[in-house]
Amino acid sequence: MDRLCGSGELGSKFWDSNLTVYTNTPDLTPCFQNSLLAWVPCIYLWAALPCYLFYLRHHRLGYIVLSCLSRLKTALGVLLWCISWVDLFYSFHGLVHGSSPAPVFFITPLLVGITMLLATLLIQYERLRGVRSSGVLIIFWLLCVICAIIPFRSKILLALAEGKILDPFRFTTFYIYFALVLCAFILSCFQEKPPLFSPENLDTNPCPEASAGFFSRLSFWWFTKLAILGYRRPLEDSDLWSLSEEDCSHKVVQRLLEAWQKQQTQASGPQTAALEPKIAGEDEVLLKARPKTKKPSFLRALVRTFTSSLLMGACFKLIQDLSPSSTHSCSASSSGLFRPHGPYWWGFLLAGLMFVSSTMQTLILHQHYHCIFVMALRIRTAIIGVIYRKALTITNSVKREYTVGEMVNLMSVDAQRFMDVSPFINLLWSAPLQVILAIYFLWQILGPSALAGVAVIVLLIPLNGAVSMKMKTYQVQQMKFKDSRIKLMSEILNGIKVLKLYAWEPTFLEQVEGIRQGELQLLRKGAYLQAISTFIWVCTPFMVTLITLGVYVCVDKNNVLDAEKAFVSLSLFNILKIPLNLLPQLISGMTQTSVSLKRIQDFLNQDELDPQCVERKTISPGRAITIHNGTFSWSKDLPPTLHSINIQIPKGALVAVVGPVGCGKSSLVSALLGEMEKLEGAVSVKGSVAYVPQQAWIQNCTLQENVLFGQPMNPKRYQQALETCALLADLDVLPGGDQTEIGEKGINLSGGQRQRVSLARAVYSDANIFLLDDPLSAVDSHVAKHIFDQVIGPEGVLAGKTRVLVTHGISFLPQTDFIIVLADGQITEMGHYSELLQHDGSFANFLRNYAPDENQEANEGVLQHANEEVLLLEDTLSTHTDLTDTEPAIYEVRKQFMREMSSLSSEGEGQNRPVLKRYTSSLEKEVPATQTKETGALIKEEIAETGNVKLSVYWDYAKSVGLCTTLFICLLYAGQNAVAIGANVWLSAWTNDVEEHGQQNNTSVRLGVYATLGILQGLLVMLSAFTMVVGAIQAARLLHTALLHNQIRAPQSFFDTTPSGRILNRFSKDIYVIHEVLAPTILMLFNSFYTSISTIVVIVASTPLFCVVVLPLAVFYGFVQRFYVATSRQLKRLESVSRSPIFSHFSETVTGTSVIRAYGRVQDFKVLSDAKVDSNQKTTYPYIASNRWLGVHVEFVGNCVVLFSALFAVIGRNSLNPGLVGLSVSYALQVTLSLNWMIRTLSDLESNIIAVERVKEYSKTETEAPWVLESNRAPEGWPRSGVVEFRNYSVRYRPGLELVLKNLTLHVQGGEKVGIVGRTGAGKSSMTLCLFRILEAAEGEIFIDGLNVAHIGLHDLRSQLTIIPQDPILFSGTLRMNLDPFGRYSDEDIWRTLELSHLSAFVSSQPTGLDFQCSEGGDNLSVGQRQLVCLARALLRKSRVLVLDEATAAIDLETDDLIQGTIRTQFEDCTVLTIAHRLNTIMDYNRVLVLDKGVVAEFDSPVNLIAAGGIFYGMAKDAGLA
Repeated sequence: MDRLCGSGELGSKFWDSNLTVYTNTPDLTPCFQNSLLAWVPCIYLWAALPCYLFYLRHHRLGYIVLSCLSRLKTALGVLLWCISWVDLFYSFHGLVHGSSPAPVFFITPLLVGITMLLATLLIQYERLRGVRSSGVLIIFWLLCVICAIIPFRSKILLALAEGKILDPFRFTTFYIYFALVLCAFILSCFQEKPPLFSPENLDTNPCPEASAGFFSRLSFWWFTKLAILGYRRPLEDSDLWSLSEEDCSHKVVQRLLEAWQKQQTQASGPQTAALEPKIAGEDEVLLKARPKTKKPSFLRALVRTFTSSLLMGACFKLIQDLSPSSTHSCSASSSGLFRPHGPYWWGFLLAGLMFVSSTMQTLILHQHYHCIFVMALRIRTAIIGVIYRKALTITNSVKREYTVGEMVNLMSVDAQRFMDVSPFINLLWSAPLQVILAIYFLWQILGPSALAGVAVIVLLIPLNGAVSMKMKTYQVQQMKFKDSRIKLMSEILNGIKVLKLYAWEPTFLEQVEGIRQGELQLLRKGAYLQAISTFIWVCTPFMVTLITLGVYVCVDKNNVLDAEKAFVSLSLFNILKIPLNLLPQLISGMTQTSVSLKRIQDFLNQDELDPQCVERKTISPGRAITIHNGTFSWSKDLPPTLHSINIQIPKGALVAVVGPVGCGKSSLVSALLGEMEKLEGAVSVKGSVAYVPQQAWIQNCTLQENVLFGQPMNPKRYQQALETCALLADLDVLPGGDQTEIGEKGINLSGGQRQRVSLARAVYSDANIFLLDDPLSAVDSHVAKHIFDQVIGPEGVLAGKTRVLVTHGISFLPQTDFIIVLADGQITEMGHYSELLQHDGSFANFLRNYAPDENQEANEGVLQHANEEVLLLEDTLSTHTDLTDTEPAIYEVRKQFMREMSSLSSEGEGQNRPVLKRYTSSLEKEVPATQTKETGALIKEEIAETGNVKLSVYWDYAKSVGLCTTLFICLLYAGQNAVAIGANVWLSAWTNDVEEHGQQNNTSVRLGVYATLGILQGLLVMLSAFTMVVGAIQAARLLHTALLHNQIRAPQSFFDTTPSGRILNRFSKDIYVIHEVLAPTILMLFNSFYTSISTIVVIVASTPLFCVVVLPLAVFYGFVQRFYVATSRQLKRLESVSRSPIFSHFSETVTGTSVIRAYGRVQDFKVLSDAKVDSNQKTTYPYIASNRWLGVHVEFVGNCVVLFSALFAVIGRNSLNPGLVGLSVSYALQVTLSLNWMIRTLSDLESNIIAVERVKEYSKTETEAPWVLESNRAPEGWPRSGVVEFRNYSVRYRPGLELVLKNLTLHVQGGEKVGIVGRTGAGKSSMTLCLFRILEAAEGEIFIDGLNVAHIGLHDLRSQLTIIPQDPILFSGTLRMNLDPFGRYSDEDIWRTLELSHLSAFVSSQPTGLDFQCSEGGDNLSVGQRQLVCLARALLRKSRVLVLDEATAAIDLETDDLIQGTIRTQFEDCTVLTIAHRLNTIMDYNRVLVLDKGVVAEFDSPVNLIAAGGIFYGMAKDAGLA
């Protein structure tokens, strides 16, 4: 380098230590200034150029119009290029004239000139690529300015010293150059206008990050505006920015899907074709061989999707790890402070360098964190999207294997685990790198003694590895327990009414608590291991320090431990401590995430429905549907459900499918939809499909949106759909008409209304083919007739369309084109109605036994017009929480009864018309059309809390942990920090031995005390972790128990008005936060708080001058803390509220996948799910940015602490103790991290303690009456007779609502059979709910055998009554458990009841018999079979009072007749109250109770009521029974 400068005016030396270092007025040599210093910016720009050009080439943001700013920057670049060339030409001019300029005067202008030309070209290229603020060029211009400042000073000092300017030309060009680069730097800090056609121009609330300048992005200043807004008032959704395109779900999910599909393709390889054999036997063999193929790796798909983000984050992390303050420069800076004889500027320069390098480290680190946390957010988004899309395609057998709760867990818990661990993934290589660097620099200071520390690390890593492996085992087991608990809770919430009616809560409570006990036991074991792991890693840095220093002072008596060596080493040990402390968290997180990875991967590898199962094109002309030799099963592992099906349905035909319960009618419809496994044959369907399932699937949105189902509004078609489906009258009484929010699972509608909305959706779709699975069973006879005539039948709006109708209604069969008769999964007969009658097969026999008398049927039309308005209007009057009241489609006619009634028919007909007229007019007067509009929506939206979390919440949690335990934990943390300070003060005193005595005395004592203090600190850390674990698990147990017991005892009205997802969120996410997130957060808060306090105390004690800056720094810190906590807390709350709709929508989607697929709405639902996830991301992204904003600003405070502690140490170096100065600086270097973590953990605590607030909220809701009153138990054997009496009884559903039963007074004798009838909303189901005290009396009393039911416990009452409910609910588990959850009955008793309920044949055919596994909700049984299971429950209990609530609505007529016979024989001496769906079932009852608008309208024997010609006569007449 010396030769470049020559020997002229620049001198011959490139570097001169006497000029630069060992002087009170330091300067750089002219050669250094004109060479390397001038080249630094050029080297930087050329080094950055390839990567930057690659980035620009692949990230085009648009085109920026040439602006004044761009012109000015370009002009400055050209001028700088000209100045450089002028300098070069001047050098050549001198060479020509014999002055021999140094080579550097040629090289430097040439290099700078070319670089300035490059910068000018980059300015224009950036403009073409849409770059508004260039970080690369800003750094370049900044380096140019910084590197020019030293020559700027030197030239002025030289001119002053010489009294003249030695080289006026170069002096002038340099200062012009300096002015130009300074202007270029200033202009580069300004931003260009947005590119043309940029999305930002159209966005009303774009993210300010997109338009932020380089320094704003670097310091996250762009977030400040939102922080101020959040401090001034609680943030709202409208305050949040829009997402950038690359963060949107559709973009992120698609990238992961493509990577996953590549993995699947690679894994399946050439064997794919072999997995589709045509012969069933081959299928089994080949499927067994399938596990030999390599499984697709979801981890590889994730890595390939997010490689660029990982690499970008890794680059930032690598720079940060290699930055000066994190390694040896930190040591060098500190050591300069201990030298009292050097120039003062050394100390000030080193203090400044410490501050600058720390600040650079802060900025780079938080760029790394921002990059990696945004990647983590995208990973979570992508995983949620992939799971959602998979759920739309899985087979029904997979749906039975995975409950909704388990799939929600995959999206919530498992996806979140990936987000939690992803930001720390770079520690896998960064932590070892930091350890290696720290040990390397320790070697420089302590020599081979550093290897002793390496040995400690090597020995402890396997120990911690063994602990981690054991933790993984516990984690896998714990997740299984958690899944089981959430699954069971989901079922409990869905079937809570059944549990209450049967008094089954205790057994399910025991099941949940049993699972919870196992979960807590594993949590406790895992937490203990975590505490041991923490102890190991906390002790590791200390053990490394102790053994390294011990070996150093013991191996050689000449090795003296002075302040410089001790505290430079201690600083390096503190650097070592960070990765070693984070490693156990990373290992724990990765252990948990590996479990989640396997769970997600297993789910994504599950079988999907074959989209080619149903062919859409290859079909014979004139045919709409064909099945050729079709054999279908619900799972490849199960026997076929449908055998040898051959069907050809012509276009426009109306086809009825009939048969007994469980014969395969619904399965046939599913086969046509492609929902079943096709084992053999071919299925072809031509045209679009509309599907109406047997159990209506309703979305949680408005009625209009349910009908439109994503299609554009066509007013004429929409009006027609409402009118033909008998929904117009409903709109008058629904709160918001067709804009009424229906609620979760259609809770605001009755069963009949839900079915009609489902049918209206099909009608509006205007599809080619309509698959209707028993849509008429949930509505009464007149509505059923109206729907058939107006919609389904030959004259309906669907006439000309292909219709496949599954039905139990016989009266409609003559109007169909042909009928398919199924039995045991096979077609036994097929043909037109008349053909089947002539065939005289099983269908004809069935009709002869169960069809209505033709003469009676002919009379059905007499009062049709008068009744139709009444019936349609009254069908809408169901209150929101009343059970569905439905009427018959067709009824059995008992010949004996008809003979008795024949003489009364004519009289009844004559009297009926005026009665009905009065009934209609009174209805018009008494029904308030706007009544329900006043009550508003039933389900209230969950609103985010605002403001500070109440102190009472913290107090509640402290009490749950235990007040003594809480105090003990605080003392333990205070103790461990006091011991840590003591150990470091002892080390400081040890290092002062050399200063005070010239040698070190009592080395063994010093070492022994230091070791004792360190081990004591480690033990205190472990004890505090153990104590916190015990307290946290105790709190989690108490809070969960309180929540569970309160929720299971909440009144039914609470569950009617609260979505199950909202309750389940408390049991899953909030409980997870309480026992897995809250405790570590509190531990980190204690740790960072005590560390920060310790640091300030040590620094003030060491350098008292530091007190001067403590107050200003504390004020700034306080401001940042208040701004951050207020904003982040509200962002967290908004995030919590926006998270619930994701999982609610997912749950809703999973239950309706068959409908979504049938209508071809899969893509629309993907878009809808993505929108909900994006809404959640809109709250999460600012929260991530808020943490980075906090980090930069708080670490700036920490860096100021480092700066001032170093400055004050330099100022007082002659009077201060070197050991204390070293201690002060070493503590200051770690205060940045502790201050940052203190605010973050404080905010996290506020965010997470909300879980306690939410759990406590639902632990204090109102509960129903006690289950048992020990002071007033029911007598033994009660009730003996079954006498039921209502006395002036009135009830309402909730306070403030109208009475649904008014002054009800009636007396039912023991053993009497009473039918209960009335129009929808008359109060029939309400009356049965009152009997079980599901509803409590507003006035009056109910007596059973003379005992007031309000005076005994609920379980004493409910356990002695039996109900067969309208909606058959089963729970996942064995059939035995569903019949006898308490295990009170023998197998013989159960088999006998199965025989009586006509289920024994089905159960006997199952390999597991009574241990047959029912899936969630009983989905692997037909609706009719589920109803029979409910009958078996009743037969098993056989109480003196039996209630049947429309129990045979979903059962065919033949099975219904068998069941009625069973009830008559088995409950002959019992009191039976039957809410009648089919009037023929109660025509032989002792009496019939007719309810009308909550009052007793009629109560007498059927014969007398028909003779009286009242309401009951009209109903019997309509049904063809009078």
